[in-house]
Amino acid sequence: YEINRNFRNEGVSTFHNPEFTMLEFYQAYTTYRELMEVGEELISGAAQAVCGSTTVTWGGREISLARPFRRLTMLEAIAEHGGPTPAEARDPTKAGAALRAAGVDPDKLDDGQRVVALFEHFAEGQLVQPTFIYDFPLAVSPLARKQPADPWFVDRFELFIGGHEIANAFSELNDPLDQRERFAAQLRARAAGDDEAHAMDEDYVRALEHGMPPTGGFGLGIDRLVMLLSGSESIRDVILFPQLRPQT
Repeated sequence: YEINRNFRNEGVSTFHNPEFTMLEFYQAYTTYRELMEVGEELISGAAQAVCGSTTVTWGGREISLARPFRRLTMLEAIAEHGGPTPAEARDPTKAGAALRAAGVDPDKLDDGQRVVALFEHFAEGQLVQPTFIYDFPLAVSPLARKQPADPWFVDRFELFIGGHEIANAFSELNDPLDQRERFAAQLRARAAGDDEAHAMDEDYVRALEHGMPPTGGFGLGIDRLVMLLSGSESIRDVILFPQLRPQT
């Protein structure tokens, strides 16, 4: 495991800072489903140790961090919160129509990106109590292992609390041929204008060619966890050198 400082050249808000702290750990011979249990134990245990209770108040809402946390597939979450059914969400025409009705332009999105856009519009902000959202589209998960039963999806989850993402994890892709193909697809997406697409990483592919056991990887935003446990509504309040400027 490692607790590290990260920098991402992204937007600044009360919940985002370009430089932030993250806990990352990897466990051999495990899967993303087993990592859900680790994540539950870690966050629930931290709440008990810090707050003396697994119930916290954040953003004026009472949140229970007691185990177990709820689990929903991304498609189930969309349907449960007023969006298209799972079959409709995977249909490009119906998903596109639902996004247009919601004021989102779907034309430059691929099938997987449309599903994620539906999730962000209909479900994400509604996930107040801890909820694992799992089974992400392959198109938005270039480093996660495909599901054998339906390779349109990968073995990945994100944990949402208070309507925000707190953690991200997946069963690592350890097939070098598949990984090279994924990076090539990301390069094509980047050439088409997707600034968030991954670059080719020859060193990583070469390392996979030497062999990697089945592995699960987990990333937890430390600053966001501190916000949750301290009741802070701005990341500015929990980091030493915030990038947010005061209003003038």
